[in-house]
Parts: sequence; structure tokens; C-alpha cells
Amino acid sequence: MTAAFSVPSRGNRVEHRARYTGPTYYELPPVKASFWGELVAAYLYVGGVAGASQIVATLADITGAPGRITRNGRLLALGGAAAGAALLVADLRTPQRWYNMLRIWRSTSPMSIGTWVLSAFAAASAAPAAAAAIGDRQTPPARALRAVARVSQLPAAAAGAAMTVYTAPLLSATSTPLWASAPRLLAVRFGSAAMATGSAALALADRGPVDGASRVPLDRLTGIAAAVELGASLSGDARARALGIEAPSRDPALRLLGTAALAVGCGIPLVCHLLNELQSRRSPALSRLAAVAALAGGYLMRSSVLRSGNESARRAQDTFALAQPRHLPVRQDPGVPTRSVGGS
Repeated sequence: MTAAFSVPSRGNRVEHRARYTGPTYYELPPVKASFWGELVAAYLYVGGVAGASQIVATLADITGAPGRITRNGRLLALGGAAAGAALLVADLRTPQRWYNMLRIWRSTSPMSIGTWVLSAFAAASAAPAAAAAIGDRQTPPARALRAVARVSQLPAAAAGAAMTVYTAPLLSATSTPLWASAPRLLAVRFGSAAMATGSAALALADRGPVDGASRVPLDRLTGIAAAVELGASLSGDARARALGIEAPSRDPALRLLGTAALAVGCGIPLVCHLLNELQSRRSPALSRLAAVAALAGGYLMRSSVLRSGNESARRAQDTFALAQPRHLPVRQDPGVPTRSVGGS
């Protein structure tokens, strides 16, 4: 039984396999589901929006885009970092655990890396946000702060990029079957969803014309990120099914939540942006609808991933299916009833 729980190499090509019908131990799950719920889903969501906002703000500042994008992005990044820290401390139940995690650096622990990524992101985002808050004042301290912000925005954007994807390794490093089934696709899914929600939030905050030099790039970035998220989501779901992980497809509520996440977070923004691209004059209503849908769908996606993953951990068949050697199909004996180990 011990060898069955060793997760094989993830770099191998996965062949389609039938659902696992081999023996289990009284249908008891061999791994425990996590305690992560909506509080962690909110942390994943807020952190992604904050990280992507800092990336967009830095790109806007470097390329000479309208200053309001840079200003809004910097403020949203720092606000998201503060909110994310509060959500993380709330999930840890006590602030002392946050402090204890900062006492060490463990390169093999995604949670340790994530704690330092969030801390570095918040620290690097402070000066750009302060420069955004003071506006265009021309006093010597204000000019010095803006100079510091132009330098610190680069490490802030780098940490922001890590913020958008590091939560995927945090989940996939566990023994939860669904999360561990496609770690690279999960990272692409989280990163693209973060870019979609971050650019959507900045598009809603932008008061410029919908055909202006700021809104159009933000809308297009939202649409491109939503398309990438859709592709990664469908590919990840197909990979999980190919490995025999069936928890999301067997629960009607999880199927509905996953479908809603794709329809709201990817489908609606893509349709709205396609219609805007085909029109001679862009519609403000379609632009706002796409942004709101992307923001709502981004949260639904993370909630769906957490719930479906926890459900897969509760299904013994999903864990055993993932633990099978990937170069061999799951063995089935037609006509012979499947019995659990020790069962009758």
C-alpha cells in the first residue's frame, strides 16, 4: 500500500485512462482534505488582482501611458497587499504564525516562499503607492519620492508577477489529487486570471473615454488574459479526467460552479470584447460588463478550484487514480465486481 501513494514524475506524457475501479481501504480517503475555504479563495483572488495591477502600472509608466493607469495600479497594488496580509493572518488564526514564518526561509516550502513574496511585494509597492498618492506636487521631497518610486516599481512588478502564480505551486505541492494533477496548467490558469481581473479593475477605475488611449489596451489585455485562462482551464480539466480524477464531474454543485466560473470569467468578457472590436465605436456598457464579469469570474474560479480540490481529496478513487504509474493504464477486470480491501 505504501508504494501506491508515491506521486509519479509530472513531466511524463499522460495517456488517457479509464476511471479507477481497483481496491481501496473501505472507501476511506487516504489523504485529508484541506481546511481552506472562502477566506483562502479571497486571499488568492486579492493577491492576484494586486500583483497584476502592479505589473500593469509599471508597464504603463515605462511606456508613457496615461498617468492615471499608473496611479490607480500602484494604489490598488498596495491596498491589495494589505488586504491579502489581513486575509492570510485571519486564516492562520493568529498573527504570531505570520511572524514565525518570517523568521526562516525554506526554499522547498511554497508557503514559506509565499510569505516572503507577499512581504517583499508589500514593501516594494509602498514607495510607488506613496508617489501616486501625492500626485504631481513639485516640492523636492515629492520629486525625490517619485524617483524612488521609478526604481522600486521594477522589483515591485517582479514580486507582483510572483504574486499572480505562486499560489498555484502552494496548492499543487499538496497531495490533493485535483491540484496535483496539472501544476503547470494551474499556474497558467491563476496567472492569466490575475491579469484579467487586474486589468479589469483598472479599466473600471479609469474615467477616461472608452475609445481612449488607456481603456482600449486595458480591455484588450482583459480579453487576451481571459482567452488564455479559458484554454488553461479546459486543458487542466481534460488532464484531470485523463488521470481518472472525477470529483468535479460527479458533484452537480461543483459542475455548476466550474461552468459558471468559465462562463462569467471567460465567456462574457470574450464576447463583449469581440463585439467591441467589430464595432466602429466601442460601447462603454460592453466594456463595463466585461470588466465586472472578469472580476466576478476570477473569484468564482478560485472558489471552484478550492472546492473541487477538497472534494477530490475526499474521494479515495481520485487519490489512487493519481498514484497509478503514468506509463501504464489503470487495470480493470471486466465482469469481476470491485471490492474494497477488507470489504465483503
